[in-house]
Amino acid sequence: MLDLFPETENPVEIIPARKLAAQVAALYVAPSDHFETRAVDELRLGFDGIGGDFHAGATRRSGGREPWYPRGTEMRNERQLSIVAADELAIVAQRMGIAEIKPEWIGANLLIEGLPHLSMLPSGTLLFFKGGVTIKVDAQNGPCRIAGRSVAENAGMADHEAGALLFPKAAKRLRGLVAWVEKPGRITTGEEISVRVPEQWIYRA
Repeated sequence: MLDLFPETENPVEIIPARKLAAQVAALYVAPSDHFETRAVDELRLGFDGIGGDFHAGATRRSGGREPWYPRGTEMRNERQLSIVAADELAIVAQRMGIAEIKPEWIGANLLIEGLPHLSMLPSGTLLFFKGGVTIKVDAQNGPCRIAGRSVAENAGMADHEAGALLFPKAAKRLRGLVAWVEKPGRITTGEEISVRVPEQWIYRA
């Protein structure tokens, strides 16, 4: 049998799959015409995401995050849900010199607690909600100036443009995750989550 990683080559570290536990701290929905969200008691999810939400849909149009496509190309919507953690938002707020960053300001749908370093969960991580919903992590949510301007305006920063520019730097790898619905249903505030982190490979140079 062919050995894909012979000992004579650079070693590959394999990190086994593991299970973690978390909980839903708060839930949010965005109106269909704006990305900022508002708090709700539950989310009803279909295969298209949250019905009526700004980021709902089986497909979406490509933008600046997908330079390999002409802008506006229809593609699969892997950004149906935005997930954040309060501890990470607190770090970003401190870096920006403001009192707080509320999840609503940056369009979050789920505020999750109990998962240190939430933003570092790898692509393919599965979140199994006790009520039956499953969502799958696509990637880190790259911070952008649009969210930064919302933060600057809502936090009352004197210079909105400076705040918009600062946010992408301050929130790098702390902006949370984007995910899509693998198994639909209803999520409620306080619900328990079983998190399955997939096996990972680290290539050593």
